[in-house]
Amino acid sequence: MKTKLFYLVLFSLSIFITSCSNDDDSTLPTPTTPQQENIVEIALGTPELSSLVAALSRAEGDLVNVLSGNGPFTVLAPTNAAFATFLSDNGFSSLEQVPTDVLSQILLNHVIMADVKASDLISSGSGYASGSATGAGDQNISIFFDTMNGVMFNGVASVTTADVDASNGTIHIINAVLGLPDVVDHALANPSFSSLVAALGAADGNLVNVLQGTGPFTILAPDNNAFTTFLDGTPLGNVDTAALSQILLNHVIIGSSITSSYLVDAGSGYTNTGATGAGGNAMSLYFNTSSGVMFNGFSTVAQADVVGTNGIIHAVDTVIDIPTVVTFAVADPNFSTLVTALTDLTPATDFVSILSRTQGGNGDGINPDFTVFAPTNDAFSALGTVPAEGVLTQVLLHHVIAGANVISGDLNNPGNTTASTLEGDNITITLPGTGGNIANITDGSGATDIGIIAVDVQAGNGVIHVINKVMIPNL
Repeated sequence: MKTKLFYLVLFSLSIFITSCSNDDDSTLPTPTTPQQENIVEIALGTPELSSLVAALSRAEGDLVNVLSGNGPFTVLAPTNAAFATFLSDNGFSSLEQVPTDVLSQILLNHVIMADVKASDLISSGSGYASGSATGAGDQNISIFFDTMNGVMFNGVASVTTADVDASNGTIHIINAVLGLPDVVDHALANPSFSSLVAALGAADGNLVNVLQGTGPFTILAPDNNAFTTFLDGTPLGNVDTAALSQILLNHVIIGSSITSSYLVDAGSGYTNTGATGAGGNAMSLYFNTSSGVMFNGFSTVAQADVVGTNGIIHAVDTVIDIPTVVTFAVADPNFSTLVTALTDLTPATDFVSILSRTQGGNGDGINPDFTVFAPTNDAFSALGTVPAEGVLTQVLLHHVIAGANVISGDLNNPGNTTASTLEGDNITITLPGTGGNIANITDGSGATDIGIIAVDVQAGNGVIHVINKVMIPNL
């Protein structure tokens, strides 16, 4: 009887324990981690961003789905008030009036394809980030940021709420819509270009309006320090406005948006600017990328590839003045032996001063414009021994025509063109050339195997044609 009672109690106890265990399993919740919202979800839940949400939904490119993706993205999110101002300023009564393709580009101009915190911007101070809108040369339009007084973008939009964390990036709420900037807008936004902006406004030719045109343009933009050095204490208002216009246009390449990578791939070479050289021809510009990106041998790119809607800006550290034929000879390392011949090897004749002249009336009859036939280093090497100073001086004078800017288009083609050099003997240029030469030259000694291999390097006081052999006069 006692044994039966014992088992009965044990059985009841086991039922009780099992029942309690089952009750515990059914009532304890399973721990869960809250899911962080993405950028679009946060915008949907933020009343002051309802216009942004509406714009994203209406724009081309399915931007809602794009910004719901993995990212990371940094979104500069304009408030409702910012959108209202943008619409009013641009003559729209509602978002529905904005063309969807334009709206898409404007919105993409607020998207950086990286997770950028306010601390990242502040530590940099100022600079450029790449947005997602498409600008000149199919490059992404640049966004300028400056943290001197809060965090500001393109000089127009300030951050009102920073670092809103999302699962796929960061939102910074801003108080203005970022329009699509052209090259002038970029210059206006960056205080480092305030002297450039003032110069553009002061120069002849309404250059501000010109550079707000269709383009495309490549702008070599001197910073404020560059202008300070160039002016050397002279007030900007005292600079001749016509001359100032030509200097500024010598920083503008018209008809192309040239990236720094294109220049680096090319290595070195010549292009033309918007300035006018001797004879009314487009001014040449020499670039070399052997040590950074440098123009005309002295102006170096400090900030490359600032992209706008109608062009690309490269900030440079020196104003590029109107070049002379000497400027190009010094800048181009292919002429280093020629420069040595004109200077160290002929000290009795000041060739540099003579070939830098921009005006006549010097009393010796050697007046610009000059046409210079410039032998390459290889051409001098082929001589074997460089002549002594007296003979070398006559040889060098035999490479210069004074008082005429003779470009390739001025030559008889086909046929011969004869001209007198500063040395006194004639040279004859024959078009077309042979053996891969653009033209052949017969020099004063009667040699006919001299070739012109590059033409029309246009300076302010003359033009250079490159030749592959040294011309010898009738000594």
